[in-house]
Amino acid sequence: MPARSIITARQERLGAELRKLRERAGLTGRDAARAAGIAETKVSATEAARVGVSEERVRHLASQYACDDSALIDALSRMAAERTRGWWEAYRESVPSGYLDLAELEHHASDLWTFQSVHIPALLQTEDQVRAIFTSTVPKLPQEELEVRVRFRLRRQEILDEGRAFRYEAVIHEAALRIRAAGTKVARDQLQHILDRTDHPQVAVRIVPFDVDGFAGIADTLLYARGPVPQLDTVLMDTPHGGAFLDADAQLSRYREVLTKVEGAALGVIESKDLIHRIMRSM
Repeated sequence: MPARSIITARQERLGAELRKLRERAGLTGRDAARAAGIAETKVSATEAARVGVSEERVRHLASQYACDDSALIDALSRMAAERTRGWWEAYRESVPSGYLDLAELEHHASDLWTFQSVHIPALLQTEDQVRAIFTSTVPKLPQEELEVRVRFRLRRQEILDEGRAFRYEAVIHEAALRIRAAGTKVARDQLQHILDRTDHPQVAVRIVPFDVDGFAGIADTLLYARGPVPQLDTVLMDTPHGGAFLDADAQLSRYREVLTKVEGAALGVIESKDLIHRIMRSM
């Protein structure tokens, strides 16, 4: 296969998983190349996602690496077989590449689990909220670029209405509900939109109130995307320099624990709705 000019986070993940399988087998790149009957440069290029890999090659490599996890092999093979361009590719030249990687991650996730401490989750934002957020960006975005980003975020939200088996769980700190990205009307409409979204059977929203005990030090904003098998779960962390995709076993374990802890501090679904209603009435 020819060398890629653009490498996505999902393609990098496939290469990284193949490298993990090789390393667990105790094989060097040269060993793997000899076992598979290919050039060593082909092994390294595949693991770095500089070139594509066929479904058949994935299964052959897994066999050489003595991997007997059929569910993982099937999932990796499906990743290798993907050739369809997602809707996000239409934005390739107009939004940062990290936005595209996030949309692709959401598209392929089995479930999404998020915690937001000071922001409304992107998939639950109203158009006015989205526009207010991008309007406050520093440096200021040109109007045309701002509108493209608004459209892109709203398009991402359609994943909640696709009708496929999918669960979206959002834990939101009360601070995020009270921070006003724009005026009172936008804030009230935003809270009503969250309430409307919670009527969807696949959406669960729980609020961590200000007065909960034992919540100090948990300020991470994160998204946990479950894959078709646990080994392909991914965490997306917000950083000052953009999103960071994490997939090491220790990282996944840590952030599952973080999310379990924040869920333990959150109100139940019904109690969370009641709190949102009270905040709306106070505005």
